[in-house]
Amino acid sequence: MATEQTAQGPLNNVPELHFQACSLCGAAAGALPLLSGCSKLTIDLVSAETVEAMGLRAWEELKAASRPSGIRALQAIADRVSTRLLTAAGEASGEWEVLVLERAEINAFALPGNKIGIFEGMFRVVESDDQLAAVIGHEIGHLAAEHSQERMNAQLLTGLGLQALSLLLNVGDVEYAAEIAAALGIGIEYGLVLPYSRRQELEADRLGVENMASAGFDPRAAVELWRRMDVAAGTRTPELLATHPAPSSRIEAIEAMLPENI
Repeated sequence: MATEQTAQGPLNNVPELHFQACSLCGAAAGALPLLSGCSKLTIDLVSAETVEAMGLRAWEELKAASRPSGIRALQAIADRVSTRLLTAAGEASGEWEVLVLERAEINAFALPGNKIGIFEGMFRVVESDDQLAAVIGHEIGHLAAEHSQERMNAQLLTGLGLQALSLLLNVGDVEYAAEIAAALGIGIEYGLVLPYSRRQELEADRLGVENMASAGFDPRAAVELWRRMDVAAGTRTPELLATHPAPSSRIEAIEAMLPENI
């Protein structure tokens, strides 16, 4: 389950910021609302330094609430796979922390500050180093694409837009101003917000597949991973209202991403 941190922030008098870790498995965790679009959000209301500081704080709080796994073999596998992936990506593995946590959920997440968490439950689905590389490569992809900063900026823009609309309605003495703003908020969430999160998930999949190939892992394992995730997920939210692609859609997209020479 992804952790959510709430911080009172001074940014443009915005009363509240919500930060949520990027999650691998939509069946196991919700994701923070995001604005949709064909290209990345380029307006930076929150600096990379601020996002990293919040990620590091969230990481410490999460470790305090969830103990590291006592199964040393699982951590050894995670270390082995992540080191290969990070080296292939040109990253110094010593500057990253990849930790297996003692939780039963089938999930993994990435936090700014080069932190990746994998729950023990994920190892009920993963059956090879290649499949674990698909998990970790996906999370490295989230951080490489700076999705956390995108999410926070998008959330701020969504909040600022609704605040401005509510203010205008109230200044104009429009009846039911609060109700109108709330209704439009729902429209923003389901009409614009959720598809952007799915785009980020697929971008992280693409970066992960490329990283797997560079590190000498079999990228086809990402497809098998999601077939196994589909079985493990069971009943899930309809894709239209989900922040993550349905496993069937994800499998199809990943198959299209695979290098032609494998």
